[in-house]
Amino acid sequence: MQKQLKIGLFGFGVVGSGLFEVLKQTPGFKTEILKICVKDRKKNRPDGIDIFTFEKDDILGNSDINLVVELIDDPDEAFEIVKTAMQRGKAVVSANKKMIAEHLEELHALQQAYRVPFLYEASVCGSIPVIRNLEEYYDNDLLSSIEGICNGTTNYILTRTIEDRKSYEEVLSVAKKLGFAESNPKLDVEAFDPKFKLTILIAHTFGLFLHPDQIFNYGIQHLSAEDTNYAREKGLKLKLIAKAYKNNGKIHGWVIPEFVTTQSHFYHVQNEYNAVQIGAAFTDSQFFIGKGAGSFPTASAVLSDISAISYEYRYEYKKARQNQSSEFSNDLNIRLYIRYKNEEDLSELELIDVEESHINKNYRYKIAQVNLANIQEFDPSSRGIFIAHHPAY
Repeated sequence: MQKQLKIGLFGFGVVGSGLFEVLKQTPGFKTEILKICVKDRKKNRPDGIDIFTFEKDDILGNSDINLVVELIDDPDEAFEIVKTAMQRGKAVVSANKKMIAEHLEELHALQQAYRVPFLYEASVCGSIPVIRNLEEYYDNDLLSSIEGICNGTTNYILTRTIEDRKSYEEVLSVAKKLGFAESNPKLDVEAFDPKFKLTILIAHTFGLFLHPDQIFNYGIQHLSAEDTNYAREKGLKLKLIAKAYKNNGKIHGWVIPEFVTTQSHFYHVQNEYNAVQIGAAFTDSQFFIGKGAGSFPTASAVLSDISAISYEYRYEYKKARQNQSSEFSNDLNIRLYIRYKNEEDLSELELIDVEESHINKNYRYKIAQVNLANIQEFDPSSRGIFIAHHPAY
């Protein structure tokens, strides 16, 4: 039986306003937005909407509101809102991947303590229903891996630098004008955004609650024309891939640019699209693709969570209950393309097996096996080095 939902909405930006419009255009929903809490008192609001407030307790303290939808930017404030809402017995939907990733174990405990649902499909890969599939379709399957293009901004930039033969700086400027990149794109281009998403996915894939700091991330901010030319000459494409897999009882994971071959499904994922591939014992490999960002794709994922809560759905975290002995480890060797300026820049990096080396005045790279824990400690970004996971031919 469908439950009548009285919604308190925090945030009326791109996603919040998109959700408002989507709800208006979706018949049959037993929902009503009672209050919308916003921060900026000077910003003009749409005519005809008289339910705005600047006081969060107008939602959190309102006993008529039984669902809080949190869609604000500030992760610290978002956590306090979500925590308070659950403590007061309200169901919660959120899209704040940084807040969720940094507090997921505590948020899981709050759900258990106060017996309220907390859904966040929109925090990972926009319109792709990956968390729900991990929770329901793959609940008893033996999952071996999950990987994906989880950031539309970087995928757009990488697509256009290779396809249009333009520089990283040129394409980033266009991405900002199109709304695919923020004015300060650090979270996207330095791969923090997909790292938050991978943290969440690992919890639902393998039952491990990690802090994002445990996962190594490396972005595309040092991408050069030499790197994209290399990809083009070798018939490869560059994608920022978030990956986790299980091996001998340990979970390994990272977010690093990767050269992908034509045999990879990710080769054909272009522009702002996201994609996720799940490896499982009984169902082999399955691939999902969809728009990963924007007002309506993200709002549709929020809407899906609202609908699920109206039918009393909640995550059961089945993998966390099943998990007995897996641990997360960065102690493994991976094959990397390493483009650098001077030999001394690599002096502290322990190259285990150099398979290829190219040196001329303007372009130097090596392809070598490197221990992930070593490169995490080495911090190549501070030296202006570009790295990418490289497939073995």
